Amino acid sequence: MIYNETIAKQIALLLLEAKAVKLEPNKPFTWASGWKSPIYCDNRVTLSYPLTRKIIAQSFAALCRKHYPSTTLIAGVATGAIAHGILVAEELQLPFAYIRASAKEHGMGNMIEGNVSANDKVLVIEDLISTGMSSLRAVDALKSANAEVLGMAAIFTYGFEKASLSFKEKNCNLFTLTNYYFLLEAALETGYISSNDMDSLNSWLTNPAEWGK
Repeated sequence: MIYNETIAKQIALLLLEAKAVKLEPNKPFTWASGWKSPIYCDNRVTLSYPLTRKIIAQSFAALCRKHYPSTTLIAGVATGAIAHGILVAEELQLPFAYIRASAKEHGMGNMIEGNVSANDKVLVIEDLISTGMSSLRAVDALKSANAEVLGMAAIFTYGFEKASLSFKEKNCNLFTLTNYYFLLEAALETGYISSNDMDSLNSWLTNPAEWGK
């Protein structure tokens, strides 16, 4: 669910300007899964732009205040959302923790770094939602620590149906600051892509596994 359409348009433009998101329908990228994709997203790039990272953090904070006012802890998903999560926690003056992709193989064997208690009400921050599987593993880790996960907020989502179904199955609310559709609109308006590219870009989302083959 998009948090706010005005913010969604603004952040889509900022992601394009920072080149955190690249659209190349005629020169597709290859993901680790083997999928051909016209889009590549790395929201860590936004951290290099003070105004952009500030707007993202303030938008997350506003979302938290509106929808999850009882939040007592901000948690970031490693590695992409650690820095963004810290910035949100600072905006809200709340404690912060982060969740590893898997438990450490040495030391304490932690999957969660930071103090998380059974009384905590947690908003999870994520930089990107694709299938949602790694994001939801973080949710499971927090629940295993007996924390109450109020929901997740992400900068960007591709909008895959698989992700929507996975979040529903886990009963985890998801808000995003922007998404693929707002990105395409911003790219078209600014001349980043042409109207001739739109059919191909829209068809990718319908069947990403087969697109470009």
